[in-house]
Amino acid sequence: WYTPQHYPPRRLRPFQYNAMQNQPDLPMVYVSSSSSTEAAPLVILLHGYGANEHDLFELHRFFGQVNTLSLRAPLVLAPYSFAWFELAFTTDGIAIDTDQARQRVGLLIDFIQEDIKAYSPASGKAILVGFSQGASMAALTTLNQPERIQATAMISCSGAVDMLEKEPELDKLSGQPFFVGHGQYDQVVPIEHGRATHEFLNSLPVTLEYHEYKMAHEINQN
Repeated sequence: WYTPQHYPPRRLRPFQYNAMQNQPDLPMVYVSSSSSTEAAPLVILLHGYGANEHDLFELHRFFGQVNTLSLRAPLVLAPYSFAWFELAFTTDGIAIDTDQARQRVGLLIDFIQEDIKAYSPASGKAILVGFSQGASMAALTTLNQPERIQATAMISCSGAVDMLEKEPELDKLSGQPFFVGHGQYDQVVPIEHGRATHEFLNSLPVTLEYHEYKMAHEINQN
């Protein structure tokens, strides 16, 4: 149904929405769709490795009356191709630049704080939706700053546990909503990563919903 882009980077379609007009001057590149509802929920989309801010943006059509920001990761890989942190696919699995990932989480947390001030959602928090490497960013951000996050959705998460700099504060995570989805046929981020994410989050006092889908490295309409 919908496959976020990774390799090679695609040529972007002309942006046809009016969503970029009169938006707050925030310190990252993004595209956005604004709600006419006052104090609407704030959704932040985080793309995967090798994609860009347009990659997940079409999902905003399914969210209803929300303010949606789809961010561009800061690391440039190629034209129209970006990443949150460096990684490599090796025979032993996915190798991650942990220090760089942690630094990027700090950058994202700062951005979210500015978003909340600019959009004033009723909850005073943001909802994070991430795919693949973006899902790892969403998980790390929430585990580090749960008080800023209303809920977190992670699809094809490529790992987060090993990148944590400190143990999560369990009292702040109590009841925190997490959604984890993963494709059983995912050849980019194998299903074992999703199951490991599920096992880790299930050990925390969060509210967790986990699903495995008959799909590859993509987002299923279910």
